[in-house]
Amino acid sequence: MRHRLHHKTLNRTSEHRKALLRNMAQSMVEHGKVQTTLPKAKTLKPYIEKLVTLAVRARRRAADGDDAGSLRARRRIHRMLGDRSLIPKEHQSTYEQMSDAARAKTLRMASGRRHRTGEPKGRLVFTGESVIHRLIESVAAQYEDRPGGYTRLIRLGKRRIGDHSPLAILQFVGDEEVPTSLTKPAKSARQRRADARYALAVKLAKQRPGKKEADRLAEEEEASAEEDHPEASGAADPEVSQGGEEQQDTDASSEGEGDEDKAGS
Repeated sequence: MRHRLHHKTLNRTSEHRKALLRNMAQSMVEHGKVQTTLPKAKTLKPYIEKLVTLAVRARRRAADGDDAGSLRARRRIHRMLGDRSLIPKEHQSTYEQMSDAARAKTLRMASGRRHRTGEPKGRLVFTGESVIHRLIESVAAQYEDRPGGYTRLIRLGKRRIGDHSPLAILQFVGDEEVPTSLTKPAKSARQRRADARYALAVKLAKQRPGKKEADRLAEEEEASAEEDHPEASGAADPEVSQGGEEQQDTDASSEGEGDEDKAGS
């Protein structure tokens, strides 16, 4: 029974679990964030926040002149986090192309002690930086006035291929990208086709005249047609009207004679 056990075992032994948390914490200090499964991220969150709290305490003790308290906090960090040399990101490709002897000089001094600050020394363009040094000098320096809550857990919509485990990102607060620097995701083929259809429709709509323009064109066409084929809009031609009246009188007289013939017969 798991009575009074508040931590998750992650289906691992205690030694394996401690090594897992230590390695993920070192990677998070190095890169500022780590992507893993949701249960691991939830387990790592209090672990890394405890380390940041100890690093902040070490800085405060050193600033107050309490060297013993600072050393005690550093020893607790070393016990939980271990120590590892980190290579600066801008020199990572150069370090990978170096020989083993050159790498050893970059990581350790001639006396055998490790380089901890990452600053260039002598003929070395760069040296290794201790993960504890980066945690105290770089990470903890951002949260000296913050009372806890140094990390943010973001659930991802995708799952890991294989066991379909939910994924999440655990990152330090303040290291996220600002909205102006975010890049838009690439458009799918369906979106590109829809945008092309919309652009074509807009182009045709601009070429097609509007209602007022169509009315104006119709009026111009009517005016041009009237100029080409003028028609009598006022009184009729007098000769035509007179001829019409004479025709009407002739018809009336012929009708009267026909009626008289019928009556005499």
